[in-house]
Amino acid sequence: MNKVNIANLPDESWVSPKEKFAGSGKEISEALGRKPQSTDLMERHPFDVEMIRIPPGKANYPYHSHSAQWEYYQVLSGRGIARHQGGQTPIEPGDAFLFKPGQPHQLINDGSEDLVVLVVADNPIGESCHYPDSGKWLVRSPERRLLNDGPTDYYDGEE
Repeated sequence: MNKVNIANLPDESWVSPKEKFAGSGKEISEALGRKPQSTDLMERHPFDVEMIRIPPGKANYPYHSHSAQWEYYQVLSGRGIARHQGGQTPIEPGDAFLFKPGQPHQLINDGSEDLVVLVVADNPIGESCHYPDSGKWLVRSPERRLLNDGPTDYYDGEE
């Protein structure tokens, strides 16, 4: 049995160039041996688990949808907003929600403390993403590429 203590995992932080998007995450599945680039399902694992932390006044990532990936979210602490195709929904500790493939989404911390969320995703091979606000596509074949009319930066058109 593999076991890790989440408190001992490093926080991997990110911030966009204009600081609109920021957060940190603990890669729980990878600490348990998941190899995200592998095509061997025994190494890749059937799902990916991460604990993310979004600081007050920030969004975690640009508004996006996945072509094939399902994502489950469970709010552990803090308050915020889940932006989705139907609008915006307040989220708080104890809330659990799911985004299916093709459903655009984004988490925004509009509270005064960090928004901490457990995320479980199935991460299918060949996954791509669409960014409705900027019209970009993220394609993984075999490496990660962002496309608009040509290659572009991840945050272009988002900030």
